[in-house]
Amino acid sequence: MSKKPTNKGIYIATTEPNIGKSIISLGLMQSLLGKAAKVGYFRPIVDDFKPGKIDNHINTISTYFNLDIRFEESYAFTRSELIRKKNEDKDDEIIGKIIEKYKALETRFDFILVEGTSFIGEGSIMEFDMNVLIAKNLGVPAIIVGGGVGKTLEEFVGSLQMAFDSFTDKGVEVIAVIANKIQPENLNLVTTELGKYLPSNVIVSAIPLNSTLANPSIKEIVDTLDAKVLFGEAFINNQAGHFSVGAMQLPNYLNHLKDNSLVITPGDRADIILGALQANMSDNYPTISGIVLTGNIMPEESILKLIEGQTDIVPIILVKGGTFSVTNCIGSIKSQIYAENTEKITTSINEFEKHVNVDALVERLITFKSKGVTPRMFQYNLFQKAKANKKHIVLPEGMDERILRATKRLVDLDVVDITLLGDIKEIEEKITSFDIGLDLNKVNIINPIQSSYFESYAETLFELRKHKNVNLAMAKDLMEDVSYFGTMMVYKGDADGMVSGAAHTTQHTILPALQFIKTKPEAPIVSSVFFMLLDDRVSVYGDCAINPNPTAIQLADIAISSAATSLVFGIQPKIAMLSYSSGTSGVGADVERVREATAIVKQKRPDLKVEGPIQYDAAVDMNVGKLKLPDSEVAGQANVFIFPDLNTGNNTYKAVQRETNSLAIGPIIQGLNKPVNDLSRGCTIDDIYNTIIVTAIQAQGI
Repeated sequence: MSKKPTNKGIYIATTEPNIGKSIISLGLMQSLLGKAAKVGYFRPIVDDFKPGKIDNHINTISTYFNLDIRFEESYAFTRSELIRKKNEDKDDEIIGKIIEKYKALETRFDFILVEGTSFIGEGSIMEFDMNVLIAKNLGVPAIIVGGGVGKTLEEFVGSLQMAFDSFTDKGVEVIAVIANKIQPENLNLVTTELGKYLPSNVIVSAIPLNSTLANPSIKEIVDTLDAKVLFGEAFINNQAGHFSVGAMQLPNYLNHLKDNSLVITPGDRADIILGALQANMSDNYPTISGIVLTGNIMPEESILKLIEGQTDIVPIILVKGGTFSVTNCIGSIKSQIYAENTEKITTSINEFEKHVNVDALVERLITFKSKGVTPRMFQYNLFQKAKANKKHIVLPEGMDERILRATKRLVDLDVVDITLLGDIKEIEEKITSFDIGLDLNKVNIINPIQSSYFESYAETLFELRKHKNVNLAMAKDLMEDVSYFGTMMVYKGDADGMVSGAAHTTQHTILPALQFIKTKPEAPIVSSVFFMLLDDRVSVYGDCAINPNPTAIQLADIAISSAATSLVFGIQPKIAMLSYSSGTSGVGADVERVREATAIVKQKRPDLKVEGPIQYDAAVDMNVGKLKLPDSEVAGQANVFIFPDLNTGNNTYKAVQRETNSLAIGPIIQGLNKPVNDLSRGCTIDDIYNTIIVTAIQAQGI
């Protein structure tokens, strides 16, 4: 593009089936290819297709625009697969795979056009919410398309308003609303009515109903009726216009012909067949698009011979069924745009460019900035970042079942290298008894007492701690402890990070790190954060695990460290220094401590966006934030929350986690020279998995 895009995707969503979504996809793809070197196409969910076939939408876009993309790369699930996963309550797996597929394309293309579902067949009732959820988790803006056929103006505008609200309520920005299949005389009326409701920055367009796009091609009729093509197969993509039954005498029937007429007549009506063909060649009559012979009646041999001798033959097809039923069937065909029908494709592109402000739309697309990252995208990014630069993590609690199960998951995904501390025979027994299936050839197992590192580690500990009256014998005793041994592995560079605490206290895990790994020069205090994966956003909570009653200086250091941690994990920090009052309204020692801490942060790091003291509601709710702190860059949009003490922080994170069913990743220890992280003794396998991945990412920044 002329400028490097901030955003890399757009989601095209519809409100119902058969509203002409392909016009938008084709027109937008044409516009984007004029601005970007490489544009990709992705359909998260496609309709079921027969073996050996592929999805028509994908085939049309990729073929016409010659996209460098394989069919398997361009979708995530068929409709049947989606329904099965939904019935199995595997929503996380659904979104996870869609994100993975999209991200794979994102690395290859400058921009990606994402086309939502078609609301056809089983499961369509859930599709609108699914489209909102997918767009939200991909972090891309949306274009909403609605169809005006069969609706009053009030009904149509109301349906688009509801769709707009559904997307925006979930945090998906809608950059355009397009009304399609509108009667030409109503175009201005529709855009005016929509403009009364929608924000001024939303691009509103209306595209008229186009009969060329609505009518089926001869190929579609052949496919629908399982017809046999007798003549004119080279013109099978002819567009059927007005169709009429040839039941009257030929002189009268010729008067009913219109441009691109489709002639429907029994196969024994030679007069209608030959008369229609002759009319097609005559300058005095309209052209016809094709002839449908009903009743499975083949014309006489002499008639076939006469037709064969003509130089200009339209498609003539033979179908089973009576004339009445065949005519009704043709009338009910929902025409689609497919790769070979270039007439429809070019018409679609022309209609889009004529009725949509393309330049304004593309400009909005390439300058769009996502306001945040969803929990599922955050987890995906964590995994990809860890996998891109594999690190070696030591787990001292090698006998714990949860540790072993998390290790198997990580090893199978090949995301980190793992060392387990413990006796190999006992670990093997645990794996067998719990049927874990961990391949020990893929992990490193060390028994500290029997390790070749033991003496060297003990001597190093002695040198580091002799000023604290630790002698060599004491150092050897300490080195038998898995926490000390694992921490020393990290200190010596034999591992990149350590995760412990599933069976040990926080003090047991952290104390060795404080004794000899120590803190970074820029972080005089060790603190912690939790990544809180809420329903629609990721928040950072600190400090909820280590410092009981931090001073103002310590609170400031915790805030600065938390901002640094946020940046490592792709979160642009907006820091809320929490208290029981906002701005200058509150008084008292506790609020003054937060006020002082905020001032210290601003003095030390003027580049950071920080607000304090501020109440939680003013920090997260835009309306409350504007009311209490109208000039703040943080109020209403904070994502890093610094609690005034451990009591408040620990209880708040647990309350939010339990009441909202959110995932809390942490505590993540910050401020150490090398990463050592603590687990709760009530941790789950997911907790361990996530903490190990976070530790590996921390190690990348060392």
